[in-house]
Amino acid sequence: MNSTSAPPKIKTSVINADKIMPNKGGRPPFIKTIEAFFVRHKSKLLWVHIVMFVVFLALLFLPLFLSEPAEDATPLTHFTVLANYLMWGLWFPLVFISVIFTGRSWCGILCPMGAASEWANKKGPQWQIPAWIRWEGTPIVSFLVITILGQTVGVRDHPEAIAEVFGGILLLAILIGFFYGRNKRAWCRHVCPIGLLLGVYSRLGAIQFRPKIKRAGGDKYTENGICPTMIDISKKEESRHCIECFRCVNPKAKGGLDLVLRTPGTEIKNIRDYNPNLAEVWFLFLGTGAALGGFLWLVLPLYGTLRQQVGEWFINQGWYWIAESGPWWLMSVHPERREVFFWLDFFMISGTMVACTVLLAGMLYLTTKLSAWLSGRVGGDQTAKHRFTELGYQYAPVAMVSLVLGLGSELFEPLRTFGLDSQQLSFVKASLFVPAIAWSVYLGDRILSRQGLKKKVRWIPLVPGVVGSLLVAFAWWPALFSS
Repeated sequence: MNSTSAPPKIKTSVINADKIMPNKGGRPPFIKTIEAFFVRHKSKLLWVHIVMFVVFLALLFLPLFLSEPAEDATPLTHFTVLANYLMWGLWFPLVFISVIFTGRSWCGILCPMGAASEWANKKGPQWQIPAWIRWEGTPIVSFLVITILGQTVGVRDHPEAIAEVFGGILLLAILIGFFYGRNKRAWCRHVCPIGLLLGVYSRLGAIQFRPKIKRAGGDKYTENGICPTMIDISKKEESRHCIECFRCVNPKAKGGLDLVLRTPGTEIKNIRDYNPNLAEVWFLFLGTGAALGGFLWLVLPLYGTLRQQVGEWFINQGWYWIAESGPWWLMSVHPERREVFFWLDFFMISGTMVACTVLLAGMLYLTTKLSAWLSGRVGGDQTAKHRFTELGYQYAPVAMVSLVLGLGSELFEPLRTFGLDSQQLSFVKASLFVPAIAWSVYLGDRILSRQGLKKKVRWIPLVPGVVGSLLVAFAWWPALFSS
C-alpha cells in the first residue's frame, strides 16, 4: 500500500479512537505529564534547534581547523577524537535505539537538519513537491548512496569525510526545504535517509500519537493541515512519518492527537491495521545488506584476493588508471594518515557493498516469499502480495541490530574500560542477535495469526522466517569474529 496515494472513496464517518484502539486503563499519569511538558514548552523548541544547529556545525567543521590528533589521543585530550566519538559512538546508535522508547522524537525535537530545512522553507518559493521526491524509493536510494559513499571516503575515520557526508546532507536538506513544500518538511517526509531509518523502526516503538477522534479511511497524505510531515492527523494510523513535534497535541481540545503508551512491537504484530508498505519492507532487506557489506569488505580474505585479481586484469589490459587515486570527495585520499584509495578500491568497495546488499536482500525476499506462499496454502487470507508485505516486517528486530552493529559499532568501545578484549566485545555484539531473533520469530507468529492461521499450522510458514533471521545472524559472523 502506498501511503502517498489517495485512499479509496468511502463514506466518511467519525469514530472514537478508544473504540478502535481500546485502552481500558486510560493513559498512565507519567505519559500525561510528559505530554503536558512538551505542549507547554513547544514554543521554546526554536532555541533547542538553534543550539543543536550550532553544536552540529562545530562537530562537523571545527576538526578541519585543528591539528592532527596523536595516535594515543582520546576524546578527553583532543576535540577531533571527541567529535568522532560523539558522532559514531553516541549520537547515531543512541538516536537509533531511542526509537524503541520514544519513536521519532529526535526528528521533531532535536534534529538540526530537519529544523534547518523548515526554516529555509519559510524563505523559499515553496514550489509544489515533485513526483521524484514523493516517490517511495527516494529515501531508500539516498540511504544506500550515503552508506556506500561513507565507506569509500572513510566517514568513520576522517573529519574531512564527516564534514563532506553530513555537511552534504545538511546542505541538501536546506535546498529541498527552500524550494519545495508550503510550510512543510518535504525533506523529513520524503528524502532524509536517517528519517527513513527512524521511521521504519519507530513501528517497534513503545509510544504513539493517536487521534482522539479518528475518521475512517486509513492513513492519508495531505499538504493541508498543521502536520509538517503531511499526515492527515484525523486519519493517522502508522508511526513512521510522525516526528513528534507536538504541534497537533492540545490536551484541552477535543480533537487532535494525544500521546499513548503501547507494548513495543504492537504496530508490527498488527501491521495490517497500520498501513503496511512494500517500500519499507524493501528497505529492511536492502538496508540490512548494506550495513553488512560495509563490514565484510574490511575483513573477508576473499575481498583481498579478488581485489588483487581484478587489479592485475586491469593492468594487463593496459588500463593503468585503475591504480591511480581519484577525487577526495569520492574516495579516501589521506597520505598523511597512511590511507590512499585508488579507483580500484573505490569500485571494489562499492561493488562489494552492492553485491552484499543484493545477495542478502535476495535471500530475505525468497524466505518471505516462501512464507507468504505457505501461509496461503494453509489458510492465510488476503493476496500473496499482502501476505508478503506483512511478513516482511517480521525481520525488523534483526535488521535493526544489523544497522546498530554496522553503523554504530563505536557504541561498544567504552566496554574496553571494563577489561573486555576484542573477542569478548565481539561476543557482546553477537549476543544482541539472540533477543532480536526471538523477537522476530514472535512478530512473525503474530502476523501469521492475524492472517487467520490456526496455531497448529502456523509453524509451517514461520519456518522460512526463522531461517531468514538466522541467515542474517550468521552473515555477521565473519564481520564480528574475524581476526
